[in-house]
Amino acid sequence: MVSQWTPAMAMMLVSTISYVDRNTLALLSPTILRETHLSNQQYGYIILAFSIAYMLANPVWGAAIDRIGVRTGMFAAVSLWTLASAAHAFASGLGSFAIARGVLGFGEGATFPSGLRTVVQTLPVKWRSRGIAVAYSGGSFGALITPIVITPVAARWGWQGAFWFTGAIGAAWLAMWAAVSRRTDLRKDLSKDLSKDLPAVRALEADRSHSAVAAHLRNARMWAFIAAYSLGAFPSGFVLYQAANYFSAAMHKSQVEIGYVLWIPPLGWELGYFFWGWVMDRYAAGGASRVSMRRIFATMMWLSLPLALVARVVSFSAALAMMFVAMFIAAGFIIGAMAYATSHFDARDSGLIAGAGAGSWSAVVGAAMPLIGRLFDVHRYNPAFEIAALFPVAGYCLWRVLDAVSSTAAPRLAPAGRHSPL
Repeated sequence: MVSQWTPAMAMMLVSTISYVDRNTLALLSPTILRETHLSNQQYGYIILAFSIAYMLANPVWGAAIDRIGVRTGMFAAVSLWTLASAAHAFASGLGSFAIARGVLGFGEGATFPSGLRTVVQTLPVKWRSRGIAVAYSGGSFGALITPIVITPVAARWGWQGAFWFTGAIGAAWLAMWAAVSRRTDLRKDLSKDLSKDLPAVRALEADRSHSAVAAHLRNARMWAFIAAYSLGAFPSGFVLYQAANYFSAAMHKSQVEIGYVLWIPPLGWELGYFFWGWVMDRYAAGGASRVSMRRIFATMMWLSLPLALVARVVSFSAALAMMFVAMFIAAGFIIGAMAYATSHFDARDSGLIAGAGAGSWSAVVGAAMPLIGRLFDVHRYNPAFEIAALFPVAGYCLWRVLDAVSSTAAPRLAPAGRHSPL
């Protein structure tokens, strides 16, 4: 039992490291922007460089991992992003940070496709939503521990030393993966093993001989999944990238003061993964019950709206609590979208599906960050938070419409659970 969960735990650990790597810049951004004389809008463009690379890399890595396997794919990806993370220590301006960030984003694009692929290969269907929650929760856990771990490192060795540290922990994971990835269930040919466990009608099967990617792009259900994931979970990226700058500029908190408390919002993200994973398995048949999914997504949409009021409160504690709730709900959109997708798509495309979700989220966050940064530069915090709160509303509405379209355009799939396609 314990050993069966070891691969999922390894994916949780690597996603933890990936978020420590990416959030070190976010945490230290007040100090870095001050010392390098970068504006918040330029910081937004640096995030955009990461996001574009991450967006493009997710489906690329997803398709590659579906072909070459998670063992080899993760060796290559983590090696690349570990070098890129350490390279941030040499950056001094917009161009150098953008290059380092772009390479980091490309390498980290393998994280969630590998996580989903690993869960699909190593855990039974009845545990799959919880397995996804475990593998994906490393991202929120990484965001949670970044302030706790990186703040004292940066205080002792400077922000450059913090990036040397992130490179070191990536190298340590690679050594561990060399042992864990020798398992037979991580090296086998998934398409052969799962072909006998797919009794449902495959909506995309007729197109597989041409291109799985093209078939998915023609499927309204894929776009419903992307809308729920990328727009519904947008507040998580907004809080991750801008909370430190908001507390520094609007509430006049020091870098150390921010570091002491910035773990609180990501704690909501971490707890949300496990709570919503349980909800999906318990009340939505692992994402296959469309009626239940509508109710759950609608509830999460309404609970996302208080984020719009953060800039109107004067209490530091209240602002932190509201960000905590926003990230708790964002985790629900991620887990809900993944549960929905894994109930309706072929297991052989698991890496591609995960890549489409994470990549689309990165694209939306990256596209919005320069605008958000500009609003922060001119101290217009109210519209920035209001815009962030409206993304889940758009995500739910688009998901609802596209899911309805897909239900009339595609054959009915078998119920989720032991007989779900993924």
